Formats: sequence, C-alpha cells, structure tokens
Amino acid sequence: MRYLLDEWTNVARRFKAAEYILLLIDYDGTLTPIVNRPELAVLSSDTRKLLRKLAKNRHYIIGIISGRALSDLKSKIGLDDLIYAGNHGLEIEGLGSSFLEPVAAEMQPLFDMLHRALSATTRSIRGVFVENKGLTLSVHYRMAEAKEEDKVKDVFQKVTDPLHVTGRIRITQGKKVYEIRPPVDWNKGKAVTWLMAKLKDSSKKRRILPVYLGDDLTDEDAFNVVNKIHGISIVVGEDNIDSVAQYFLKSPEEVTYFLKML
Repeated sequence: MRYLLDEWTNVARRFKAAEYILLLIDYDGTLTPIVNRPELAVLSSDTRKLLRKLAKNRHYIIGIISGRALSDLKSKIGLDDLIYAGNHGLEIEGLGSSFLEPVAAEMQPLFDMLHRALSATTRSIRGVFVENKGLTLSVHYRMAEAKEEDKVKDVFQKVTDPLHVTGRIRITQGKKVYEIRPPVDWNKGKAVTWLMAKLKDSSKKRRILPVYLGDDLTDEDAFNVVNKIHGISIVVGEDNIDSVAQYFLKSPEEVTYFLKML
C-alpha cells in the first residue's frame, strides 16, 4: 500500500485523464474523526464547502456511503445534488433514482424487537448504547471500559445467537461496534456496483473513474469492487495494513487536504 500524497503526481494524472469521476466517501472516520457517540461527528464547514464545490463541477459525481441511516446521513451532510447511501448501501438516493433493499425493509419489526432486547440487556454496562437505524442495528461500546468488553460480547451473543445461527440476521464488527444486518448479500461494494450501472445506463457517461475513500472493515467490499474495475481505492488511517486499498491517507484532516487538491 502506498501513501497517496507521495504518489500524487501519478494519481493526479489519472484524475486529469478521466472524463468523469465518481467520488464515493465514507463519513465516520473518513470525512470526520471517530468520536464517542455518532451524533458528535460533525462535518467541518471547510469540508462541506469543498464537497459543495466539487459537486458543482460537471466532471465529478459525489456520493457519501455510510453505515448511518440515510436520513441521518443527509442531515449531517446537508447538501443537495449528492448521492447518499445509508445503512451500508441498503438504502440509496441519487442519480434521479432510489433503492431500498426489500428484505431489509420487511425486517424492521424484528430490528425494533432486537433494539428493545439489547437496550435492556446492556443497560447495566456503562458506556454501551444501542443505535436503531431502521434497517440495521449498532451496539456501540467505545465508551465502555476495556474490562467490560468481554461482558458486552457475551450479552450481545446471548441475544443475537438464536437468530444468527439460523441465518435470520448477519453480524459484522467495526471499530468498537457490533453491527446487526439483514441476511442479504448486499454491502458497500454492491452499492458501488449498483451506482456504476445506473450511471452507465442512464447517461452517456461511459468513461468513469470510480474513487472510494473509507476507513473501516465495512469499506473493504467497496475497495475490492473499485480495484476490479480499475478505480482508485484509498483507506484512511495508518493502522490498516491489512486493507486491500491501493493507497492510504493518515487521517480525516488529510482527506480534507485531498479534496482541496482535487
């Protein structure tokens, strides 16, 4: 993996040669630093201005892909004319179209029940909270003491194992978070593929350079897809040595600098 800023001359050449650039960016840990609670991750005014400026450039198509609920993501960014993909791509709006994964939509009552059960069973563990995002659930334990992490895991598994082992839900992990998702073959990589197909089907934009920036395990599916279609994949953080991304940036601050360079 190469440091993007050291390779900028070669990367910039690819940007200049592209007819159109599909720039897809994760939110938490990429556009904003990781914080203790999701509501505290606020986009800086400088970064918002850069996204707005790029979105007005006819050579760029800007999208934000996040594990956040779509409505939450849109309110955090607050810009029109962008693509928004929430819940790891289970819900997408943009390009004059929308997508909602049908199985995920049908499972909302089950996720409401799981939210109540997990909230009750983790209530006694300080620093743990359960986030209901409609189509998915997140159990955050970043604020919990390290000695409590095994307890969080045990409680989480007791509630979710009966559904997990029978294939009724999927479990993934991120940075100090357990994610519960519908049992469907859909992820950020599938969302990238869906967006690329929409662009090629709905317009004359045939020569598109896909670029993806993310910082977490959930972004690896997108990196894989972008690599296969000869795009540019960029992981954010210095400790992601196992990532399949081609390049890395050290922090969200460097992501903002990258946007300024574009």
